[in-house]
Amino acid sequence: MAKGVPAIVLAAGASTRLGQPKALVKWHDESLVSRSVRLLLESGNSPIIVVTRTELQVDVMMQCSGATVVVNPTPEEGRTGSLQVGLISLISELGRTPRRVLVCPVDRCGWNIETVNSLLECTKNTSPMPSGHPLLLCEIEKVLTFSKSESLRGGLEIERINAPGEHMNIDTPGDLEALQ
Repeated sequence: MAKGVPAIVLAAGASTRLGQPKALVKWHDESLVSRSVRLLLESGNSPIIVVTRTELQVDVMMQCSGATVVVNPTPEEGRTGSLQVGLISLISELGRTPRRVLVCPVDRCGWNIETVNSLLECTKNTSPMPSGHPLLLCEIEKVLTFSKSESLRGGLEIERINAPGEHMNIDTPGDLEALQ
């Protein structure tokens, strides 16, 4: 098994289509954010940064033992902005820019430890098929130059590998029903 890397869990979205915070949605008696942190810790990744929005900070902190929770003050400006907040926090915590980081959007929850282990064998920006997440990010400094609203897919070359997991995207009440 490859050595773990730092990880960032993105949990700052407004969840307007779902009508409730995705990070706090329960799946098998565990919130999506606590599940992400647990799986990352179990697969040897450290440190783990969870980026959330101001109004969820306390609730997310209570769900994330073993992770550092930071707030994106302007999450409405885009997911890349939240990732940048996480990267800056991670760089500050490590005292250097990491070579690789796992990026885990909290609403893309179809991955598992085997998915992570497959990604940790890679050395380029990589995402797993069929789950699509997490993303192994290797161009940290480049991402820090993106606008907050820029799509990573539009600005990075991302390799795809076959890995365990399933494609899941929790955006609507119907998606949530399918999760249960």
